[in-house]
Amino acid sequence: MKLKKVLYTFAVLALVLGAYFLGQKNTGSSLSYTDSSSGKSYAGGVTEETGTSNADDVAAKAARVTVTVKAGESIQEAVKAAEPGTIIRVMPGLYHETVYIDKDDISLIGVIEKGERATLDGKGEMNDAILYSGNNFVVENFKITKYKGNAIMGQAGNNFEIRNNQIVDTGVYGIFPQLGKNGIVEYNVVSGIEDAAIYIGMSDNVHVAHNDVFDSVAGIEIENSRHAIVENNYVHNNTGGVLAFITPGLPIKTTYDVIIRNNFISGNNHPNFAAPGSTVSGIPAGTGILIMAADQVVIEDNIISDNKTAGILITDHENASSVSFDPESEPNPDEVAILNNVMLNNGYDTITEVKALMALELKQANPDIVAVGGGTGSCIINRHRYNVVGISDYTDCDFTNTDDILTYQLATPVPPREIKPSERGMIAYLGVCTGCHAYSGRLVGPPVQIIQALYMDDPEGLMAYIKDPTKKRPDFPEMPSQAYLGDETLRAVADYMLALEK
Repeated sequence: MKLKKVLYTFAVLALVLGAYFLGQKNTGSSLSYTDSSSGKSYAGGVTEETGTSNADDVAAKAARVTVTVKAGESIQEAVKAAEPGTIIRVMPGLYHETVYIDKDDISLIGVIEKGERATLDGKGEMNDAILYSGNNFVVENFKITKYKGNAIMGQAGNNFEIRNNQIVDTGVYGIFPQLGKNGIVEYNVVSGIEDAAIYIGMSDNVHVAHNDVFDSVAGIEIENSRHAIVENNYVHNNTGGVLAFITPGLPIKTTYDVIIRNNFISGNNHPNFAAPGSTVSGIPAGTGILIMAADQVVIEDNIISDNKTAGILITDHENASSVSFDPESEPNPDEVAILNNVMLNNGYDTITEVKALMALELKQANPDIVAVGGGTGSCIINRHRYNVVGISDYTDCDFTNTDDILTYQLATPVPPREIKPSERGMIAYLGVCTGCHAYSGRLVGPPVQIIQALYMDDPEGLMAYIKDPTKKRPDFPEMPSQAYLGDETLRAVADYMLALEK
């Protein structure tokens, strides 16, 4: 049985069993129930498709070469020797290294034998496991653990596939495609991450599905990204479950056209252990879904349960903690649509700010849905099924489902990104640096404005620090070395950051 049908069955049962209580809350009015399995579908999505021909893609894959890396050998050395189009098979065993892929059409495939995987182990000393900047990159079947920075980070690579990896205790980010287009993140298990287990940053046309994320600050985060679907994931025991954000201070200023559907979002009550002052450090424990300033977000057919602050929390920048002001970022969440979700036992130990808002509206029941701050054009169906606060201006949605939108992935691959020499610094900054450094507000590391104040007349000094950083400030985590980028790129990004004006 499809999850949507299961959700529909639960919804009907909930309505039948709760009819008496609903009648108590709505005395004198007849309740209407909107069936989300029929009716008008969401009209959002992508209309333009671009890329290479399918025939070319099939021919290229047919001609690919396969190499095998055995335990005791170096994955990075295999990457260095590989031509574009190579499939690199990695046998089970322990590998203590950082793998950087800056070539197109590389597939990094872990071989699973008798339940054993190729395991990248950073020993608590190394910064990153897998970094890729090439286009058409595939990574699957790895176990990754004990890195201080990132497990899998994309740096401006298009057409990526990240699937069936086990990631635990990798520090800042688990899976982090940054500045990429047309990608899929599916069937991964990610836990123990101090920022986001799965973090889609400044990317377009991304599908996040069938992942199990837990024991992290943020489960799945869609940040400054567009045309994303988050579906069929199990998101549990994080501080915040699923997030759709606009983070101020980043070069891309929008998050819109995001569908969050058919997820199990349960018990996201983990204490927040993010770096103090970072954006996610302000997430209140017990938040199922958090929408901050993002637009055109559809929340549909999720089971959202046992999140102590709220099942769904919607806020603008002004009312969010640990968020800086950016005059170029529109701060309000507009056109949020809440469709047919099952919500159980949320808001049972909510925060003081929500209690104050409830008092203003003379509400006493535990809140399923909380909206605070500005925003226009939002809607909801079957509002009588939920305990709601702050959504009096939400209208009834004129659509009931997103059935017509199966994916936002493009039918054909995006053409490979071509970087001109004059763009080298900009692309490195966007694809690498902005994951931790916004222009003004704090993310994981200090803002660019502070870096400029320290190194304005010393690009060589900034280059040297990026290449071989040392921990200087106790209130920020240690920065990982970016030496793999090469001296030419390091100097270009140092020059670019010091000349950046906003």
